[in-house]
Amino acid sequence: MTPASPTTPPDPDSTPDAAQDSAPRPAEADVRAAFARAAFEVTPGPMPLEAVRRAGRIRRRRRTTALSAFSVLTVASAVAAVVALTPVRPSPPPPAPAAVPPTAVRTSAPAPRTGADLPPAPSPKRVVPAGERVDAGKGWRIWLTQDGKHWTGPEGYENFRSAVDGNIDLTTPDVSHQSEGNGEGAFHSGLYYGTRTAGRIELKGAGDRVIVATLLELPGQPGWGVWYAHSGPADGDVSPVLYDRAGRQLSSLPAS
Repeated sequence: MTPASPTTPPDPDSTPDAAQDSAPRPAEADVRAAFARAAFEVTPGPMPLEAVRRAGRIRRRRRTTALSAFSVLTVASAVAAVVALTPVRPSPPPPAPAAVPPTAVRTSAPAPRTGADLPPAPSPKRVVPAGERVDAGKGWRIWLTQDGKHWTGPEGYENFRSAVDGNIDLTTPDVSHQSEGNGEGAFHSGLYYGTRTAGRIELKGAGDRVIVATLLELPGQPGWGVWYAHSGPADGDVSPVLYDRAGRQLSSLPAS
């Protein structure tokens, strides 16, 4: 019979010891105890309530400002959309004018006006330099110098009527008259003098005919001037009449 092998005693180092592993080591226990004592000895400071409240108010104001700006932008967009979508209504047409009864129309024609009723045409009055030859029509020419009136006819001969030889009174309004013609008509001319307000000269002819003459003067209003006009065969003898600018008669000569 084989003897039993002796039993090998267990190795104390290889056997786990749970109690030893779970128990704190002496150094670690001391550290924990030191931290606990230090924590109990710390006195906490006062809580910064005012700073917390101030930060909260600042956040609320920022949020309120942002919401207000967003609200204004939203309202403006809505108003613009309403304006853009609102149709424009045309203004109503103005009321029609009230009917006006027609004015009564005269059926009878006015009586024809005679030559005596018609106002004479205005007399053109020209201021011309001395020696300027004025075309008086139908081959006649007239020019003025300081001493009087010069004129030529279709035949080319020259005539002269002095205004300074003493034969006329420059202090009294009056006219002179020279005429030359034939069966087809006549050329009439003359001087007017004694006034600085001469307005026109008319030739009164047969059948209440009125011929308005043209007036010529030198610059500076020397107190005299020249007039001329043409008459036809039906005018007969004519009488020159001098008027001032107000239409008052100043002088006249008999028909010739």
